[in-house]
Amino acid sequence: MDLTWSEFEKVEMRVGTILEVNDFPEARKPAYQLTIDFGSEIGIRKTSAQITKRYQKEALFNRQVVAVVNFPKKQIGKFMSECLVLGSVGEDNDIVLLQPDFVVDNGLRIG
Repeated sequence: MDLTWSEFEKVEMRVGTILEVNDFPEARKPAYQLTIDFGSEIGIRKTSAQITKRYQKEALFNRQVVAVVNFPKKQIGKFMSECLVLGSVGEDNDIVLLQPDFVVDNGLRIG
């Protein structure tokens, strides 16, 4: 199904920097809880990401990622997810995060 240009423009994909990474033992599938800074306009948001196969917590700190910031919040157990980090999804849920090639300002929109 094709999207119209106006539908695509409604999806707010933004660049943010990971400030904090915590284990998420309550998750059904292995995941981390991430705290991400999207700049002054959007602020700091939290999310859960099933990225434990490829990423160690220490390697994620201060890493820039791309996320959708205008989905409704989603309750995951006792945790409230406020954005969706984007990545390519390979076999067996092997996720590779999307990120800019160069460091850019937090909050920049992807278009």
